[in-house]
Order: sequence, then structure tokens, then C-alpha cells
Amino acid sequence: MAFSRDPLDELVVPDGTEAQERDLVTDGDVLVGGRSTIEFGVRGRNVLAGESAEFRGAIEADGDCRLDMWCDVAENVLVGQDAYIGERVHIGGKLKVAGDLDIGDDVEIEEGFEANGWIVIRNPMPTIVLLFVYLKHLLLIGEEDAAQRLISELVDEEDDEPETDPLVIPRNATVGDDAWRVSTPATIGDDCRLHGNVRAETIDVGADCNVFGSLRAREDVTVGDGTRIHGDVTTRDGDVTIERDARILGDVSCDDLELGPDAEVDGTIRADGEITMRTTERERE
Repeated sequence: MAFSRDPLDELVVPDGTEAQERDLVTDGDVLVGGRSTIEFGVRGRNVLAGESAEFRGAIEADGDCRLDMWCDVAENVLVGQDAYIGERVHIGGKLKVAGDLDIGDDVEIEEGFEANGWIVIRNPMPTIVLLFVYLKHLLLIGEEDAAQRLISELVDEEDDEPETDPLVIPRNATVGDDAWRVSTPATIGDDCRLHGNVRAETIDVGADCNVFGSLRAREDVTVGDGTRIHGDVTTRDGDVTIERDARILGDVSCDDLELGPDAEVDGTIRADGEITMRTTERERE
């Protein structure tokens, strides 16, 4: 997984991510910026959270779990490998770790903890925030190879594992059934199933997704092939592109609108600029 810039300056939802009844589920890693609120539980490979992140469900990590200081988890934390718990973290359920546990001072675990490996009680690891600051510094000075090595060590990637993009939730975000609110761009991959209204600077939704909510951005919005948006698509100062076979069940409001072949808008279209309807390759010939 290669980064060319700060990994926490964009909401990234990788292919195949699902918002299930209680959990946000992905096959790859989960990176959560500081002071973010996740109203779901999360399930992924490695789960890393910055300072004061809040989870209103459980955490299930197949690999490692790293929670920075002041994090709050409402339910259980289940870890398939090693866990690193920072100072003053609160866990409302149990902490179960299959490997080693490195835990900081003044951690509150309401239903107790168990680990099959070593247990070290101290102020663990450089904080997640420090790791990301160091990563950003490496990128700024052009040391992309060193940044790549840091990320590989951080998530303990194996050479024989297929590369899977991480789920990235930026700092100060709110993610839940009601809304996904970020002040950064948002990129949603293919074959995702999400609940909630997406609010971002720009929004790019991949192919064959189901979003049970609306999309609202300050700038451009793109809806991929075969995707269904169960709400409105609105942009304050940008354009909207709706690709082939996509369907918007609500209204569309934008500057310029581009509709791909067989794209549908069930509601009202309000475009201050041009409306372009693309045809299929066969019709253009």
C-alpha cells in the first residue's frame, strides 16, 4: 500500500465495504484519525485509531489493534494478534487478545481483559498521532521509500497477502447510520453498501454501490456505473457526473450535469449550467 501524501486527509472506503446492522466491515485495515466518532462497531484486519477516537460499538481486528490515548470503545475489543492500548483508554466491554498486550496507564476495561501472550503495563509505543506526523514529515521531504517501509511495518503486511486498500476515516469525522460527515474529499470504492448521508468536500462513488442516503459536497460529485443513491445528490459549487446505468432516487442540484448512457434521475434536476447526455459507443458511430 503506497501513500503519496498524508493518509488521513481523505475519507477512503475501499471496495466491498459494508455497513451492516451493527458494524462497519472491511477486508483490509482500518485507520481512524484523532477525535473522530464512529457510531458503528468496526471489523477489519488491523485497526488503528488516533487520540480521542470514539467507537460506539465493538472492535474486531483479525491482526493488531492500536488505540491511542483517550480512545473510548463502548463494547468489546477482540484482537487476533497483538494489542497496543494507550493511556486513559476506556473499553466498555471485555478486551481479549490472542497475542501480546501492551497497555498504558489509567486504562479502564469494565469487564476485564485476557491475553495469551506477554502483558506489559506501561505507556506503550510512540502514539499513533506521532507515527502519522512522522509519516507526513517523510512524505514532505520526499522520502517515499522510507514512508512505505514505515507503513509496511506498522500494519505488519505479509508478502504473500493480496494488497487491500485500508478504510481511512480522517480526523474529526463523524460516521454513522445518519450521516458520514468529513471536511475532506471522500472516495467510495466499488461494490460498497453504506447507510447514511455522505457530506464531504468532493465525493467520488465507485461502481455497483448502494448508498442508502444522499450525497452532498461543496465541489464535484461523481456516481459510478450501476450505482444506486437512495436520496439526493447536491453540490454547492461543483458539477455532477452520473455514469452508465446509475440511478438517483432523489433530486440532483449542481452547476453542470453529465448523464451517462441509461443513467436515471427519479426526482427533479436543477442545473445552473449545462446538462449533457452521453450516448453509447454504438449510437455515436
